[in-house]
Amino acid sequence: MLVAATTACFPQVPMPEVIELLIDLEFTCVEIAIHDDSDQLPSDRLVSDFAETLRLVRDTHRLDISNYDVRLNSTGEEHYERFKLVCQLAKATKVVTLTVPSAPQGTPFNEEIEHLKRLVELGEEHGVRVGMRSQIGRLSEDPDTVKNICDYVPGLGLALDPSQYHCSQNRNKNYDRLIKNVFHVHLRDSKKDQIQVRVGQGEIEYGRLITQLQRVGYDRALAVDIQPMEGMDSRQELRKLRLLLESLL
Repeated sequence: MLVAATTACFPQVPMPEVIELLIDLEFTCVEIAIHDDSDQLPSDRLVSDFAETLRLVRDTHRLDISNYDVRLNSTGEEHYERFKLVCQLAKATKVVTLTVPSAPQGTPFNEEIEHLKRLVELGEEHGVRVGMRSQIGRLSEDPDTVKNICDYVPGLGLALDPSQYHCSQNRNKNYDRLIKNVFHVHLRDSKKDQIQVRVGQGEIEYGRLITQLQRVGYDRALAVDIQPMEGMDSRQELRKLRLLLESLL
């Protein structure tokens, strides 16, 4: 397993500067966020100048790219056309995993199944895999629903974020059976009533999780995903979690 950090940890910092910052923090692997609600790397850039965007993401110096975390605001056919561009970017940069959000709670199950099937098919056409992020407020908040979705969508995996289950109303549901479906992992420290706290002040059992992942042969990235928080030094927290995870591997 490798310890990575997501560029979304510093959403207001331009991409080249984020890469330099993560190198300074001694990360060797990076998750690149393609988020339409951020100016860092929205999908508009892929549409307007694919070649320049490709040059930008290739310029990661000593950092390997673990995956792309994709959040598109587009709908309908435009959404799939933009996702196809992301798949092409992944293929060109030899990245095999894309992570996407699931639909908001209340979305018809069959509608989400058809949507995710189409994303997985587009991914397979370009040699990449799609993992659905576990996330509060979305269908993936419930481990039972995640299991059902993965059963109905062959080839779909899970981008596991333990904090999302630890802090949700489904916290008492065991998600151990989902470990075999994990394509990617996002990590921070959390309490039951706080999605993010300083590293060491929370209740996330990193050692237990790593042991579970090792048992199923998981050999990909553990991505540190610490969001900016008032009164907290993000750089210090990223460094602390990197060192903690590396000590457990």
